[in-house]
Amino acid sequence: MNRCVLRLLAALLFVTVLASAQEDPPIAPEDRIENWTNKTVLVFTPHPDDDTFLCGGTMAILAKNKNNVIVVIYTNDDKGSLDLEMTSERLARIRKAEEEKACEILGVPKENIHWLGYEDGNLEYADPQRLRGEAARFIKQYRPDAIFTIDPGSEHERWHKTDHRMAAFITQDAFIAAEWHLYYPQHLLVDGLKPYRVPVAYYYYTTEPNYTVDLSAAGVWEKKADACAAHVSQFEPSLSKYTPEMSAAAKKEVVSFFEEHSRDGDRFVERFRRLVEP
Repeated sequence: MNRCVLRLLAALLFVTVLASAQEDPPIAPEDRIENWTNKTVLVFTPHPDDDTFLCGGTMAILAKNKNNVIVVIYTNDDKGSLDLEMTSERLARIRKAEEEKACEILGVPKENIHWLGYEDGNLEYADPQRLRGEAARFIKQYRPDAIFTIDPGSEHERWHKTDHRMAAFITQDAFIAAEWHLYYPQHLLVDGLKPYRVPVAYYYYTTEPNYTVDLSAAGVWEKKADACAAHVSQFEPSLSKYTPEMSAAAKKEVVSFFEEHSRDGDRFVERFRRLVEP
């Protein structure tokens, strides 16, 4: 299993420990995303796998309930391979196909995936003003009922590895830029995109979860497990020597990993920090 996934394991374990010590605050049934229908949800992810691993089950529930799930991916994830015969160009194509397959399993169509195309590991060195504008444009264009993104922290800044760190802060900054039209006046003057205020955010990769999504509904966990396994190149043996197929034994190991670290008693869950924007 690759080093990125091992770091994810540490994050998930920490979140699990924190979450076990607290209960979610009460939320009206109509405000629970599990009950939403015909809404628009925007998911910002630094790489084509973070969305699947951290909120794939929630995405499957939303898609099943006829919500419009839009995925915005900051990078093409073209660096994370140990295969010495792999090239960045080929890896980007592989990761794109894997994300499309994973989203198809979750019920999100290919046309709902938007790639910003930044190089893996270099998001932090991109022009932040341009990057914020790109994110704000998507918010104004789709006017989502909720946004899923990486947690930048609440009381203090969270530590994240490089692309995750940039994605967390830029997306959060884009909330403000989308609300006030003078940040990017060309969005209104040229494209006719009016300002938009994000109503609620759900932060993943969080250490302060206050919202739990139960994945026990029929078929939801199975879809998430299959979608995670669709990211073949992220796991051994394809990480070291790429092959487009995952063996039954390798898939069993991947699924077992996510089962172990998503289990809450007799159910599987995903946890977020829910914040209603003031």
